[in-house]
Amino acid sequence: MTAADQRPASGAPSASLPASLQARFDHVAVAGPRIRDLLPIYRDLLGGRSAGGGDNPRVGYRALQLGYPDDRRVELMEPLPGSTFFDRFFARTGGGGMHHMTFLVPDVREAIREVEAAGWTPTSIFLENPVWQEVFLHPKETGGTLVQIVQAEKRDGPGATVEEILAGRGTWGTGTPSP
Repeated sequence: MTAADQRPASGAPSASLPASLQARFDHVAVAGPRIRDLLPIYRDLLGGRSAGGGDNPRVGYRALQLGYPDDRRVELMEPLPGSTFFDRFFARTGGGGMHHMTFLVPDVREAIREVEAAGWTPTSIFLENPVWQEVFLHPKETGGTLVQIVQAEKRDGPGATVEEILAGRGTWGTGTPSP
């Protein structure tokens, strides 16, 4: 009998992730067509302060992280012009919402082995960047939420301001302003 045969009807493995992953919650990401439309709640009402961000032209999105007390963060995301990265997500959610949750681990390769041993199926594995290595668990196995497991070097300081990021001048900025 395989781990997949032991899964409940939800499709999730019956075993829980082992505590040996040493996973630590990092942030939740919210995606929408425009980061500017998300700022009134996450920055203005809830008091988030810029914690950096920038563009991912390879994938096709812009992200802005807002920090809160105790190093809690919310990442706001929008598609870059011409990107189709969020098309299926927006169609499924009616235009946006919680996109993923991120957990930091000390060793992503070990985490992948542990995840697979527990019967989960890691997807979209990116290990080529020594500063940021990640793997995802599909929403079909996690109760509807994309889970990102990351090994990353410690971030320095707050990074770019909200205005710089929205102007396309954050990390790896494309120079194209947000809508």
